[in-house]
Amino acid sequence: MSTPYPFTAIVGQDDLRLGLLLNAVSPAVGGVLVRGEKGTAKSTAVRALAALMPEVPVVPGCRFSCDPASPDPACPDGPHAEAAEVSRPARTVELPVGASEDRLVGALDIERALSEGVKAFEPGLLADAHRGILYVDEVNLLHDHLVDLLLDAAAMGASYVEREGVSVRHAARFLLVGTMNPEEGELRPQLLDRFGLTVEVSASRDTDERVEVVRRRLAYDDDPEGFAARWADEEGALRERIAAARVLLPRVVLSDGVLRQIAATCAAFEVDGMRADIVMARTATALAAWAGREEVTADDVRQAALLALPHRRRRNPFDAPGLDEDKLDQTLDEAGPPENSDGDDQPDPDGGGDDDGGGGGGGGVPPQADGEDRTPPQGSEGDSPSPAPEGAPDAPGRPAGGEQQPVASAEPFRTKMLSVPGLGEGAAGRRSRARTEHGRTTGARRPEGALTKLHLAATVQAAAPHQRARGRAGRGLVVRRDDLRQATREGREGNLVLFVVDASGSMAARQRMSAVKGAVLSLLLDAYQRRDKVGLVTFRGKEAEVALPPTSSVDAAAARLESLPTGGRTPLAAGLLKAHDVLRVERLRDPSRRPLLVVVTDGRATGGPEPVALAGRAGRLHRSEGTASVVVDCESGYVRLGLAGELARELGGTAVTLDELRADSIAGLVKDVTAAGRAA
Repeated sequence: MSTPYPFTAIVGQDDLRLGLLLNAVSPAVGGVLVRGEKGTAKSTAVRALAALMPEVPVVPGCRFSCDPASPDPACPDGPHAEAAEVSRPARTVELPVGASEDRLVGALDIERALSEGVKAFEPGLLADAHRGILYVDEVNLLHDHLVDLLLDAAAMGASYVEREGVSVRHAARFLLVGTMNPEEGELRPQLLDRFGLTVEVSASRDTDERVEVVRRRLAYDDDPEGFAARWADEEGALRERIAAARVLLPRVVLSDGVLRQIAATCAAFEVDGMRADIVMARTATALAAWAGREEVTADDVRQAALLALPHRRRRNPFDAPGLDEDKLDQTLDEAGPPENSDGDDQPDPDGGGDDDGGGGGGGGVPPQADGEDRTPPQGSEGDSPSPAPEGAPDAPGRPAGGEQQPVASAEPFRTKMLSVPGLGEGAAGRRSRARTEHGRTTGARRPEGALTKLHLAATVQAAAPHQRARGRAGRGLVVRRDDLRQATREGREGNLVLFVVDASGSMAARQRMSAVKGAVLSLLLDAYQRRDKVGLVTFRGKEAEVALPPTSSVDAAAARLESLPTGGRTPLAAGLLKAHDVLRVERLRDPSRRPLLVVVTDGRATGGPEPVALAGRAGRLHRSEGTASVVVDCESGYVRLGLAGELARELGGTAVTLDELRADSIAGLVKDVTAAGRAA
C-alpha cells in the first residue's frame, strides 16, 4: 500500500483543511464539497484525512462494519452474538465516476436466489464506506442513476438492493466528500444540498508558497516513507487534537442567542428548507470544540455561515456560489451577539502549532455583486444603435470593423423540448430516447457479461421447458446460467447541443441581440437540466470561431455568450463548416453521444463569392451525416424573407421562431428535430 501524503504537509489551503477537520471532529456536519481548479491538492487532502481519523471498532467478521455497541439488527451478516470487538483504521472508499450500480450498492446472486431462495449478497462500495469516508472525485460528472442512489443512502442512512422481489438492506452512514472542477459542469441541486459544507480552492499566487509546494512534493515523490516520517510528529499532534475535540464536542453549549443568529442568517440569505440551519448549528459547535471551548461564539457562527451557506444560495446554474460578507456581518449584528461571546478564540485548521495562520477568515468566496446592473446603456426610445451598412466606413465612436459592444441578454424563459429522433445509447440524461440501465422495460435479451437487471418472466419462460430433463424435484426452479435474461430498458440520454450563433451586423440591433442572447441562455439552462454537453460556435466578419469547445459546464457557455460582441458581415457557411469540424472531432471522442445542432440566425449570408450557395452546401453536408438540427429564426419586422426556413430545409431540420421556442407558446409544439428533410 502506498504511503499517503501527510495532511500537515499541505501548504496553505486553510479553508480546505478546516472543512475536512471539522467533519473529522463531527461527522454529523454532513461532509464537504471541494470546488476548485486543477492541481490544487483537493484529492491529496481528502486521501490524507483518513490517516487522522480515529480507529473504528467493528464486529469481527462482519462485512458491513457493524458497531459492537449497537449492531444493525437488519445486517445481512447478523444477528451478531456477543463477541470481543476489534478495531481497524477508518476507511476512505473511492467511488469512480464510471462505476456501475452493482459496484456501488452490491449485487445479488440471482441464480442462487431463484433456485435456492438464498440471499447470496456481495457488498458494494456503500457497505465498505459505512462508518468511514466515501470520496467521489469529479463528483459533478457522476451519472444520474448513481447520484440517485447516493441521495437515498445519505437521506436514510441505509442502502436497499432490490432484485425482482428479493431485497437486502444494510446500514450505510458515511462522510461524503466530493471534489470537482466547476469548469466541467455543476452538481444537481439535490446532491449539492447533501454536502454539509463547501470550500473554494485555488492555487496560491505567492511565489514563496508555490516554491514550498513544489519542494515538498518533489521530496515526497523521491522518498514517500521518509517524507512521511519527517511529518509524523505533526500528524500525531493533529490526530490527538481531533480526538480531544471529539471528547469535548458533547459538552459544547449552543445558546438561544446563537440559535437566533443562525436562524436569522439563513432567513436573510433565503436558503431553501431547514437543512442549512441544522448544518450551521453543527458546524459552529464543531468549531468551538476544535478551538477547545465549551461555548459557541459569534465568530463561530460567522465562520459556519461562510462554510455552510454559499452553495445553498444558488437559484440557477449561472449564479456563482458565494456569500456577501457585509450582509452577513450586518445580519449577525442585527440578530444580537450571543451572551458571553468575546470572539477572541479562533479555530486553528491544522493543529500544527502557533504559526499555522489558518483559523480566521475564509470559508467562502468574495462577495457577489447581487445588485450588478445588467441593463444595456440608456438612451431615448428607439435610438438603439444599428449596424453600419456592410462595407461602409466606420462611424465615429464605433469600434473598428463595425463591431458593437456586447449587450446584456434578456431574461431567460422555459423552452420547449428539443430532442434527437430515434433511439440512442449515450450517457444517461433527460433529453432524447435511449437504451439505458434505467427506465421502462421494453423487452429481454441474453446478458452480455454480468447480469444487472433480471427479466423474471423471460427467465422463467426460458427455464420452464427444461425442468424434467434437469430432474427437478421439489418447489424450487432449476435455473442455469443460460436461462437468465437481461431486461432491456428505455430511458433518456444526454446529448451534445452545439450552438451556432450569428453575431454579424444584421443581428446587432440592441433589442434584437438581447432577445437572441436570452433565447440561447434559455436553451443553455434547459441543457443544464437535461444533463447535456454544450458547445458554442459564433460567426461574424470574415470567419467563425469556437467560442467554447464542447463541455459539461453550461455556466462557462453563458459567460462566453454574455461577452459576445457583434458586427460585420455574415459568414454563415463558415459557421456551419466550423460546427461540422467540432462535431467530427466529438464523434471520435464520444461516439455514443448524439449531437443536436442549434443554429441561431436570421438566415442571411454575405461576404465572399456566392455566400448563399456556399451556406446551402454546408447545410447539406450536415444533413448527409444525419445530424439532427433546428434553426432558431431571429428575423423580425413586418417584412420577412424566410431565409432561416430555407436554411432549415438545407439542414434537413426544423425552423422555429423565438416566440415558438417558449414552452407556453401556442404557435406550435417543437418535438423531435428530424435529421431527414421534412420539406420533401
